[in-house]
Amino acid sequence: MLVSAAVCPCPPLLVPALAAGAAPELDAARDACADALGVLAASRPDRLVVVGPAAGPQDLEPYPQGAHGTFRGYGVALDVTLDGTPAGPGHGEPPTLPASLTVAAWLLGNVAWSASPIQGLGVREPLDTERCIKSGRDIAARDERVALLVMGDASACRTLKAPGYLDDRAAAFDAEVARALAGADTAALAALDEKLATELQAAGRACWQLLAGAAEGASLDGALLYEAAPYGVGYLVATWS
Repeated sequence: MLVSAAVCPCPPLLVPALAAGAAPELDAARDACADALGVLAASRPDRLVVVGPAAGPQDLEPYPQGAHGTFRGYGVALDVTLDGTPAGPGHGEPPTLPASLTVAAWLLGNVAWSASPIQGLGVREPLDTERCIKSGRDIAARDERVALLVMGDASACRTLKAPGYLDDRAAAFDAEVARALAGADTAALAALDEKLATELQAAGRACWQLLAGAAEGASLDGALLYEAAPYGVGYLVATWS
């Protein structure tokens, strides 16, 4: 059963070493993510499942606790593992985590996560809504007390300089997602338009809908901790508990 969830954005710029001089611009987002992880830890889960968008060959790609990720592709010699601790120099395992779960691993390491075992799941975009909902239900049924860390960005079309350029539909789409997350509204998340989300480059859509399936019948309360669109991309942080 799902006992708590945290929703966080997954831009690599959340990692201060990658953001360099621009790091302070996302300080509020980092603080909100840390607060959200605190809510997860306080729920005393039996297992934390970390889900994030991925580009792998499988629709749903599992990653074990301790799987290795790296930020070296962004020009920074920083490695992480999906177990709440940083990877040491010369880590023996080759990097396997997709970017979203690598950012999640950094967030977990930043708070020294030790509340429960961790499992990762990469979700390939676009995955249809029905499959997302079913996958969420399956995850929630695995343990008596399951927590979810859901990684994913909202639209990438909020400004002229955004990665997807300006789309007048983006702000309304992001606002609807924010309302759904703030209200722990599983029906609203399940109703998100797949085609529109893809057109707006909202990478979190499938993972949010997986959360909707996992939270069915859990009677959780939502709280929106952060909402902004730096660099023209919608970033949201929320908790369900």
